[in-house]
Amino acid sequence: MVAPPCSIEDLPQIHAVLLTHGHYDHLDLPTLRRLGMETRIVVAEGHAAWLRGKGFKQATELAWHECDEISPGIGLTSTPAQHFTARSPFDRNRGHWCGWFIEGAGCKLWHAGDSGYCPAFREIGERHGPADLAMIPIGAYQPRAIMRPMHLNPEEAVQAFLDAGCRSAVAMHWGTFRLTDEPMGEPPILLERALGERSLPSEVFQVLQVGDQRHVMPFVEMF
Repeated sequence: MVAPPCSIEDLPQIHAVLLTHGHYDHLDLPTLRRLGMETRIVVAEGHAAWLRGKGFKQATELAWHECDEISPGIGLTSTPAQHFTARSPFDRNRGHWCGWFIEGAGCKLWHAGDSGYCPAFREIGERHGPADLAMIPIGAYQPRAIMRPMHLNPEEAVQAFLDAGCRSAVAMHWGTFRLTDEPMGEPPILLERALGERSLPSEVFQVLQVGDQRHVMPFVEMF
């Protein structure tokens, strides 16, 4: 539902592509092929052999809490999530799913991946945090009886933010693909309401437009 903010040709050098799971809106083979079959791909546990079978030369996988380096000085850790994965009706959960914790240049970033609300968020904060910037999903949550185990709603996203002890966050996983029943523009409205109910300023958990940028600086302890 939204045009890309740039072309693939406009991108800088790609050191690695991080994939959280195998769903089509997260693992798009034509796009990966345009990035080049030699591009390094790091994926949740159980998907690397499949990607190598598709011709990608540098596909590796990480289990939860397993670590690697994207490049010298840039660390990567696979983090738990509550979701599922499949490419067809016949391969459900043959692989795993994850989020990503990235640390380097004095900063910590956390991409939560797709997830329902679960105790793992507090564990992630305690083991790897606090994240200077988290990327937390807020969309694809209705009907709730079906989506609750796999997708956060905005209120739960704020709770995940608090559980993990994040310093700031941006909202993701909304407004691009029409996946579920809620109105496309509803998640940011409910996020603002949920922040207000917790007396949190909107600046700590922002909704950016596609193509907007955030510059993350190392956290400096004042006292």
